[in-house]
Amino acid sequence: MGQVLHRGATTTEAIRRAIQHSQESLRTLARRHGINPKTVAKWKKRCSVADLPTGPKTPRFTILTVEKEAIVVAFRKHTLLPLDDCLYALQATIPKLTRSSLHRCLERHGISRLPEIEGSKPKKKKFERYPIGYFHIDLAEVHTAEGNSISSWASTALPSSPSSS
Repeated sequence: MGQVLHRGATTTEAIRRAIQHSQESLRTLARRHGINPKTVAKWKKRCSVADLPTGPKTPRFTILTVEKEAIVVAFRKHTLLPLDDCLYALQATIPKLTRSSLHRCLERHGISRLPEIEGSKPKKKKFERYPIGYFHIDLAEVHTAEGNSISSWASTALPSSPSSS
């Protein structure tokens, strides 16, 4: 399997190893491998051929403290509410909580997706075959935040092709 390099990488582990074991000058090695002499000097100094990790050494959570994260995780595990409902319920306790910080917290703890509940999704059905010229019309019911239901008609034209006859 090949080595995965980041976007700005100019050398592979094999080139880095060759640079570290070579006795040639920095300029000669840079010309041979088509890289900057500073890059050659950097890899000559290093003990390893692996890239150093980038980013902060310890992750910073600016909005959620460890205690607040524990509250969020316990609440989600206990209630199994969707993301927006969790946000609405927890904003009284954690005023600076945002939707994105809540989602990142749930992602970190591996609970961002609700578990699949048996029978929660309707089974997929195939459309019936109709003769040429018929339309299939469905009724869709939408519930608003206030709990009202709005009925609307949605029509879908099913094209009939010679191959479907």
